[in-house]
Amino acid sequence: MAGVIKVAVAGATGRVGRELVRAVAREADLELVAATGRRAVGEDVGTYLGLGALGVKIAGSLQEALGFAPPDVVVDFTRAEVAREGIVAALERRIHVVVGTTGFSAADLQRFEELAYRYGVGAVIIANFAIGAMLLARFAEQARQFFPRVEVVETHHDAKLDAPSGTAKRIAQRLEAAGGGPVPVHSLRLPGAVAHHEVVFGGPGQLLTLRHDSLSRESFVPGVLMAVRKVQALRGAVYDLDELVRA
Repeated sequence: MAGVIKVAVAGATGRVGRELVRAVAREADLELVAATGRRAVGEDVGTYLGLGALGVKIAGSLQEALGFAPPDVVVDFTRAEVAREGIVAALERRIHVVVGTTGFSAADLQRFEELAYRYGVGAVIIANFAIGAMLLARFAEQARQFFPRVEVVETHHDAKLDAPSGTAKRIAQRLEAAGGGPVPVHSLRLPGAVAHHEVVFGGPGQLLTLRHDSLSRESFVPGVLMAVRKVQALRGAVYDLDELVRA
């Protein structure tokens, strides 16, 4: 099919991965060609998720999946210790990557960026693909010039491994780059939460609170699909959805 983007989803049996498999399967310009997961290895991913057979078996690793059916784009929502080498394997094969996994070190990110430039492919590495989270960061940067005192509070489900969240750290970095000194970040891990970020500004006699809530993993899907469609036009790495929207 001309113009169809072939997609591999790493972490297809996880919370976000399941939503992405469903989304890719219903988009006319996207084709799911590979999937990885910790569960149901060897089973058809569509059957496992109750979608009906998609003709794609769940592989135990991204390296294995890439050997079956090379995609145009790898979407990775796994864990840093799993994603680290899988992303390298994809980039070295000149496959574009869209990464929502967090917990990478600065050295990891530098390695991914260097490989993307070396092999002439795009690497979209974004901590939070929700459009609302992008707008939160944008509005916070605007407010920073009026409120030098600011702190970030993030709340996630109690199974999240990294703290602070990648989103909170990125917001703090952007606010610090805007000037005004360091930005403290506070983390909560509670059952019932999904992903919630607050940026709280304080000034004489007033507080300004900007807040974004992801109430389900569906909130990340539109941003990921946008990245899948845009990443092939990129060379090198992009770390903010704001930057991707303007690309």
